[in-house]
Amino acid sequence: MIHTALPPLPGSPAPGALSNLRILDIGTMVAGPVACTFLADFGAEVIKVEQPGGGDTLRGLGPFKNGESLWWCLEGRNKKSVTIDLRQKEGQDLLLRLVAKADAIVENFRPGTLESWNLGYDRLAEVNPRLVMLSVSGFGQSGPYAKRAGYDRMGLAFSGVMGITGYPDRPPVRLGISVADYSTATMGAFAVMMALYHRDRGGPGQHIDLSLYETMFRYTDSMVGSYSALGKRRARTGNVHQAAAPGDNFETRDGRFIVLTVSGDTLFRKLCAAIGQSALADEPRFATHSSRFENIQELNAIVAQWMRSRDTTDIRAILDGAGVAYSVIYTVEDIVEDPHYSARENIIGVEHPVAGMVQMPGVVPKMSGTPAAQPAAAPTLGAHNDEILKGLLGLGDAEVDHLREAKVI
Repeated sequence: MIHTALPPLPGSPAPGALSNLRILDIGTMVAGPVACTFLADFGAEVIKVEQPGGGDTLRGLGPFKNGESLWWCLEGRNKKSVTIDLRQKEGQDLLLRLVAKADAIVENFRPGTLESWNLGYDRLAEVNPRLVMLSVSGFGQSGPYAKRAGYDRMGLAFSGVMGITGYPDRPPVRLGISVADYSTATMGAFAVMMALYHRDRGGPGQHIDLSLYETMFRYTDSMVGSYSALGKRRARTGNVHQAAAPGDNFETRDGRFIVLTVSGDTLFRKLCAAIGQSALADEPRFATHSSRFENIQELNAIVAQWMRSRDTTDIRAILDGAGVAYSVIYTVEDIVEDPHYSARENIIGVEHPVAGMVQMPGVVPKMSGTPAAQPAAAPTLGAHNDEILKGLLGLGDAEVDHLREAKVI
């Protein structure tokens, strides 16, 4: 189901808490540019600086509709596209002029690349001392591995996350999405806003160094502490986790899967009553969470047998009635048809000039005072060249024509 947001009524709060910010997005693909998408969703003016001729690599990755990347249609939304070849001196000069008028700049080139173009942070800060710069990379701007290329899977592997994901008798697996990229984009947007807050309270601009692996490593909770203090080495355990007993992805009679995680004693008693085995809660082997986890395989087998004996609809009704937390493992078909997704406006339609109507995730989080506006379509390559170069930088027609002929833009 598609929800199309209405424009705000006269007198209502202006959409977008970040409407006074100007961000330069000079990166490609996901982690850096998506941090900018998050900021653009809430009103920041994001100027996407792209290589003439091809643009962001994401434009060339499918799936496609009418020749337009649906991935780009999502992550390019709310941005303005200007083409500048940063490898040319005239292109570097154009970027410096944009930097003078920007609050922040986001890049995710391999460390040292911008410096080789005389566009490192020190040079940019000479032009604009209040500038905040976010540099996203695979391994960070310093350290022995800084110059290594790094992508989503490298971040998952090097952080230790992939090594503990999957089943013990099979190779490690990745999640079904680019979780390191998107997590780093979220952390990056947060970091930019912290630096801008600090600047706007009287501090200078600053350079933020953020890597894919560090973001994922920060999400590994007590993994290092447990190893350091107790010598415990976390391993792959499939869908079993120490915080849930019972806990697994249980198959139903009609072939669906339901996620169930039970931690507290009260919730366990509710589950036992729901599956018609209230006496289980009083057995010593299941009396506490620690004892339940010691007997996790036996406990999961009991729940699995109950799940396999019923259809999903019946299980949902029983668990809802008992107040037990669970979820059916959704497919994309389930998502687009679910009334909760519709009520929460989680799927919206954005009209693109080439691709037509494109469904995509809506904007989150929801702000009561400064709600996000209906997203604008992702721009075609260089769609805002005249607006940015002539309107913002004040270049004349002859200058723009020269830059175009020289393939600088």
